[in-house]
Parts: sequence; C-alpha cells; structure tokens
Amino acid sequence: MIHPHLVITHSALALTLLAGAAQAETFTLQSPDERLSVNIDVAQKVTWSVNLDDAPAIAPSTIGLTVKGLGDIASEAKLISVDRNEVNTRHSPAVKHKSADITEHYRELSLRFDNEFGVDFRVYDDGVAYRFVGEYSEPITVQDETMALNFPAGATTLFPEEESLISHYERLYVPSKVADITPGRFASLPAYIGVNDINIVFTEADLYDYPGMFLYGTGQDGFSAGFSNLVTEATPMAGSEDRNQNLSFGDAIAQTQGDRHYPWRVAVISDDDGALVESQLVWLLSRANQLDDTSWIKPGRIAWDWYNANNLFDVDFKSGINTQTYKSYIDFAADYGLEYVILDEGWTKSTTNLLEMNPDIDVHELVRYGQSKGVEIILWALWGPLDQDYQNILKTYGEWGVAGIKTDFMQRSDQEMVNFYEKIAREAAKHELLVDFHGGFKPAGLRRAYPNVMSYEGVKGNENNKWSADVTPEHTVTLPFIRMVAGPMDFTPGALRNAHIANHHISHYRPVSLGTRAHQVAMYAVYESALQMLCESPSTYRREPKVTEFISQFPADWDETHVLDAQIADYILVARRNGDNWYIGAMTDDTARTLTIDFSFLGEGKFTLTALRDGINTEHFAEDYKIETQAVQASDKLTINLASGGGWAGVIKPTEQ
Repeated sequence: MIHPHLVITHSALALTLLAGAAQAETFTLQSPDERLSVNIDVAQKVTWSVNLDDAPAIAPSTIGLTVKGLGDIASEAKLISVDRNEVNTRHSPAVKHKSADITEHYRELSLRFDNEFGVDFRVYDDGVAYRFVGEYSEPITVQDETMALNFPAGATTLFPEEESLISHYERLYVPSKVADITPGRFASLPAYIGVNDINIVFTEADLYDYPGMFLYGTGQDGFSAGFSNLVTEATPMAGSEDRNQNLSFGDAIAQTQGDRHYPWRVAVISDDDGALVESQLVWLLSRANQLDDTSWIKPGRIAWDWYNANNLFDVDFKSGINTQTYKSYIDFAADYGLEYVILDEGWTKSTTNLLEMNPDIDVHELVRYGQSKGVEIILWALWGPLDQDYQNILKTYGEWGVAGIKTDFMQRSDQEMVNFYEKIAREAAKHELLVDFHGGFKPAGLRRAYPNVMSYEGVKGNENNKWSADVTPEHTVTLPFIRMVAGPMDFTPGALRNAHIANHHISHYRPVSLGTRAHQVAMYAVYESALQMLCESPSTYRREPKVTEFISQFPADWDETHVLDAQIADYILVARRNGDNWYIGAMTDDTARTLTIDFSFLGEGKFTLTALRDGINTEHFAEDYKIETQAVQASDKLTINLASGGGWAGVIKPTEQ
C-alpha cells in the first residue's frame, strides 16, 4: 500500500535532450539530508563515487554492461536525456519483517543514452544504488556486467568468501584488508567494507531474470563484479543424484528482454553501526507487491524437527519420522502458542517423489490434527524434484491444506535458479502457500513482490552446530550487520544445549550451541524471520518450561525496530515493538560487556519488564540463566551485564491499571 501523501518532483531537466557541446558529462546527486553525495561522470564510461559528508566512502568506480552485438552500452555512449526526481512517501508492507510503516525518501538521477539503454542512480539518507535500464525492443544476450567497486586506501572488509559458485551461501565473515583479497578469491553478497569510520554493506535488490552478483578480489583497494554464466547442461551427480549436479556453462550471463530494469546495486552507507540493521533499502529498491490478496499470509513460529533429529523422550511411543512423533510436535506447538510445525526431510516416500508419503506418516491426519489445535503444517521439498512438476505439486499441497513449503538445495544463483525462486513464489501464492528458501542465496527483494516468501537461509546458522564449531558468538553477533541487511534469515535459533568453547563438543543428533543460554534467547528479538524456528526438541523444551514460556512470547514480525546500541561484530542491543509490547535482545561476542538500556522509546505509561539474563555462574556453565521482573518507565535506564558469549532478553508489557 502506498500512502496518499506521495510527493514526486521532477527537475526542469526532465526528458530534456542534450546535444553537442552543451552535453553535460558530470552530475552530483545528494541524499535528502545532504550527507551523502554521489558524483557521476559519463564522459567516456560511466563512473561514480560517493562521499559521506566530506569523507570519501566509495572511490571512483566504473560500471558497464556488455550486450552481444552492441558492446558495452555504457562506453562512449551519447547522453540524450537527464531526469531528476525526488520521492518522499510511506509504505505499509504486507509482512512486517522490520516495521509496519516504512518511509521512503530518495533523490534520483536517470540518464538515457542514444543506444536505447541508460542508468539510474538513487541516493537515500542511508545508502546509494544504481541500476542499468534497457529500452531495447528485441531480446538480448548479456555477455557480462562489469563493476569496479573501489575504496580509499586502507579499506577493510568482513568478506563472506566462497569456494565455488555451487554454494549454500553459508559463510563466515573473514576480516581482511580489501587490498589483501587477491584476484581469484571471491565472495557472495552481502559483504561489508569499512572505510575509516564509514560502514558500507554492498548487496543487490530487485533481482529478476538475471544471475546474482559476486565480488572478486583485485589485489588492490577494490573489488570487481562476477557472475555465474548460463547453465547449458545439468546432470545428476553420482552418489547424490537427488540434490547435486554436474554443470556445464555457456559464454554469457543472461538471455533476457531488451526492455527491462536490471538489478539494483546497493551500498548501504552509514557512520552509525546500528543504521545498517535498521536499513530497509533492499525492500525499498525492489518491485511492488504482485499479490491482490495477502490476508492469508501469517508470520509465525515453528516447532522444527531436523536440528534435533526427531529426538523425543518422556513419551510412550518410539520417536522418529512417524505420525505419532509429529502429533507430539503439534501438541507442543499448541501448548506454547506456536503457529506451525515443519515436516523436514523424510516425510516423503523418497526425496524425489514429493506426492507420496513415507508409509509411517499420514500428512492428511497431521493437517487435520493440527487444524483442530490451531497449528498448521509446512512441508520440506528438494528444489529439483519440485521444479520438475511444480504446478501440480504445489496445487496438491494446497488441496491437502498445508500452510507452506521449505524448498532446499538450490545451491546456485545463475539466471535459471533466480527464475526458479520467482516462479515458485508466484505459483505457491496461487495456492496460499508460504515459502521458506533453504540451501540457497540471500534475499534480494523477491519478498516484496511476493510477500508469501517469508524467509531465506543463505546463512551459517544453528544447524552447523551438528558438524562444526563455526557458529561462534562473534559470528552470531556479526550476522545482523551484514547478512540480515539483505533481509530475513532462517538461522533457526533456540538451542537449549549451550556451552563455551572449552567444553563444547560436536554431536549430529544432540547438537550444542556456542555461547550462553541467554545469547540464544536474545536471538528472538535480534534476528528477523517471519517464520521463526524453535530448533530444539519439544521434549527438551518441556523440561525447561520457564525458558520455553519466555521464548514463546516473542512474535515473528514487528511494528517498530530501534537499535539502541551496537558495534559491528562485537555487540548489539535492539528494541522491537509488536502491538503494545516491546521486546529487547542484547548479544555480545566473547567479550563480557556492560550495556545500558535507555527506555525512552516506551513513551508514556507504566510497564512491567520480564528479563532473561546470564546467570551468576554462566562463565563456567553456559546454560545458567536467571529470570527477573521489575517495573520500568520511559525515564528509566537499566544497566545490564552480558557474560562472555552472553546475552540478555526482555519482554515489556503495559502494566495493568
């Protein structure tokens, strides 16, 4: 929905032809608050740079788009029109991932060339974006898109380095100097770059019918763009035929319509660390909602099976992938007010037959039983078998009465795979099915056009505890500043088996998280996902009713978000509102910290705070915690102590008069 007070202004240069010696070659575009300034030069090639106040953030960087038969459309092209716009409006998103109301205020410069192509630049108070635009009447083959993303000397990076273009995009963020990233090394998006005291998160938005971008090292203070070429042949890989492929590639990155908008290249830029977490640029820069009716789309919490390997105890039946086990998951969800239960891998007769059930599972009975208790079912499906018959499969799932799908193992971001995401989102919406994209690339705007796209993995999340010690407190406190800038992330929080590294061990069937109990609980306020998992076994949660009752109070969508204090990769303190209640989460890395909560965001009235914090013995026993209750109001401040790898979570409700 767009609010009626939309304001759009056009400069006197709009659609004015520029000819001969009078042709302008350089332009400046400033953010509404005039702190960010973009300088654009189109004399020979298209080059842009960005300053924050008077400090350089992005050094002069050249961009181009090479089209078969036309060459680089941005090289020595004649500029024929310039259009300057300013837009100031508000939006109410169909799903409140971060807030119920989003302000959009930007200034835009649109340049058009005599070859039926052009480029748009937009600048917001918290970032800059550009995109190529085609107004060409025939289909085209894009051979390459080039980008030099250059920075002042000494720039640093937290680099989500990839090993292959075939990837689940679950990366650690490697600290380095940009100049030390040698040619051949590359990262998926989003990636972080630090320039003195300026933060930059680079990513993309409005990604449709086009491959995802990667950043490649240059051995200098900058990166270059890279893409997966078109897949020309895909054959099953021996030993894992259902989910892995051997691929052959062509010599172009996309075959597409000549009359189109290309993806936005987005740089979120701020000298305030918390502003990265609050930014909504990826959503704002993506195309509008394509669904007429979104009333059926319901964010919620999920009792999840795969992390805990269906390990139930204190029950009178044999647990496993069977109907009785999932009824127990439904009972648990109903008892704690959770909206969904997922049936992960194993519910089908085989991973390639998505319409026949495992003989030990009756999905129809689970749907009926769940509906009788107000709990809905979500089904897991491999992308390849789904793709083979997606219209029939999704139609069937809709007829079964399930709420959604979790599709997995895409592992690519070439043009074909990007198109798979869109067609699944579109087709699922026809049957009122929610979608969680697992085993694939980060969010890039699809969730705005298709709000039934609720979450994405593309993150090294809690499931890695089953086979590694990679998910450290430093990693988990880095994610909000980089990966979450792109959009919601299916990290799957809620582990109740917690340990510090000194006594951590790896167990596939009974995984252990790194960091404290309170660190895990705080994720329910810090991490955004409209389908938010509770990863632990229901039996484990039932043995810890105080913690489980506390977690179950946290919703999966938000009316308002404020970062109260933050330092990238070190700590974060967030307050979010849902209805009349506020929810606070604080997380730290391996350094114990003292933070202060200023409750001025509460407004008038009296409130009751219930907090779960690190216990007095947390430094030795990570599962130690304490729950406390106290009265608070807007004029109060509260000092909180976070242990090493620790956290703090709070629920604030108006005090009944």
